[in-house]
Amino acid sequence: MNEQEFQSRLGDLISQIQKLPEGQRGPLEKLASETAARHDKVKKTISDLQESLDYLRLSIKYLVFDLEATRRENQYLRKLLEQQGRPASDQNPDDAE
Repeated sequence: MNEQEFQSRLGDLISQIQKLPEGQRGPLEKLASETAARHDKVKKTISDLQESLDYLRLSIKYLVFDLEATRRENQYLRKLLEQQGRPASDQNPDDAE
């Protein structure tokens, strides 16, 4: 059931409750208003959850990016260390840059 259908059905229910005798109306009106309040609370909770999931996805993307950059940097630094550890005669002329 989508939001529009829910609101339509709730409106129909409230209008049917209004047609009841005064003594039967009170508890049903209270239940209808509680239902509307709970529905709004559920919508807000879902919205907050979606926002949290979006933030989590973004955070994970940044962490993966940082991890990949760190790995590339480590590879580069290991290569530099290996080149510095070799004797000068073993180095390629292209590596001397």
